Parts: sequence; C-alpha cells; structure tokens
Amino acid sequence: MSALLKIKDEDNKRILKLQKLLGKESKIDVVREALMLLEEKIEREKKIEQWKKAAKLVLESGTSEEVMKEISEGYEFPDEY
Repeated sequence: MSALLKIKDEDNKRILKLQKLLGKESKIDVVREALMLLEEKIEREKKIEQWKKAAKLVLESGTSEEVMKEISEGYEFPDEY
C-alpha cells in the first residue's frame, strides 16, 4: 500500500498548474509523468557516460575490439524482424 506524501503548498500549486497545462485528470498523473521524465534523464546520462568511456578507450588504446565491447555493453540492440 502506498504512503501519503507531505507536499508543501508551493509545490502543490506547481503540480496543480502543471495539471492544467498538461490536461491531466489528477495530480498523481502529473507526478507519474515527472518520474518517467526523471528516469529517462538518468538513463540518458548513463548512456552518455558509457560513450565517454568508449571515446576515452579509443583515444588511449585504439583497439577496436575493446572499444566495441565497451560500447555494446550499454546498448540495447533492436529486435530483428
């Protein structure tokens, strides 16, 4: 079961404003969308970090096998049809 959250008045006003702007039926819909966006941001930052590591490997080692392994670890290959 979920727990109640204590939300400051100013945050509640922001949520209500976003609810109107987004056309959401409830405040929890706004919060859920915000959580999804935050999760996407975290995933994007992880991928950027992996690409930075791969680029550093290219500069330092130059071995394509090692670089491809590093790159492909964080990449989700699309399903083949």
